[in-house]
Amino acid sequence: MIKYVHTNIVAEDWKSLSQFYINVFDCKEKPPARNLSGQWLDQATGLQQANLEGIHLILPGYGDGGPTLEIFSYESVVENGNSMANKKGFAHIAFLVDDVEQTYNHALANGASELGQITVNEIENVGKLTFVYFKDPEGNIIEILSWE
Repeated sequence: MIKYVHTNIVAEDWKSLSQFYINVFDCKEKPPARNLSGQWLDQATGLQQANLEGIHLILPGYGDGGPTLEIFSYESVVENGNSMANKKGFAHIAFLVDDVEQTYNHALANGASELGQITVNEIENVGKLTFVYFKDPEGNIIEILSWE
């Protein structure tokens, strides 16, 4: 069996970034909050003296058993470099929304920053796509989209 379970974001401030996703995308906390360290974590991550805190957020559109957004802060964060378990960021995460403009403005009001512009394009044999890319408060890229 294979089942998708979560996407992880390594954050400077997991509490603040989690609150952004709760406020903007109606994610819900999935307790317990994590405060993890130990040889077992070092072994799994390939790090030395790893220490992390964070939470899993239930993504909108899924119940308690659905995939989560895992937001962690490591005691030591690598800003750039080779792929490592504690490297900050990811390519992007996408949310299907009812109203791209309204959600985009709500995100900006909650600390997001502009990246692209709202764009509408007809995708042959699929439909009309409205979407935009922007950054969350820590610079991770988010895409929001809707289809007609």
